[in-house]
Amino acid sequence: MLGDDALLEGFEKGTIPAGEFHHVEHVRVAWMYLRHHPLPDALARFIAALKRFAAGHGLPGLYHETITIAFVLVIAERLDGASQLSWADFAAKNPDLLTWKPSVLASYYSDETLASARARRSFVMPDRILKVSS
Repeated sequence: MLGDDALLEGFEKGTIPAGEFHHVEHVRVAWMYLRHHPLPDALARFIAALKRFAAGHGLPGLYHETITIAFVLVIAERLDGASQLSWADFAAKNPDLLTWKPSVLASYYSDETLASARARRSFVMPDRILKVSS
């Protein structure tokens, strides 16, 4: 497993082969951005770098706006009060974030919404109501 700095550099420069950058790496890079930047900056940096990464590997059609933003927001929420945790500890505490299918987003979105062209090109608010416990 690459260290944080090597993973982030390889992602930003596009030197990691697309076949070696899976869901867990997406979550880990978003976690790194969120630990070092305020949410709006982290989100903007991650989106820009992810689009560059996909385009650089000839896969610009894989980018999905709603999934990207929703995952970053969920990771940010989980980081609240836990930003001091190492990646290994954060991952162990949040295993649901590391599962691609079924994704944690299934609690927030219907399959139909996430499969829509609209959700792919622009952020769509969740269409499932969650019961929040206090």
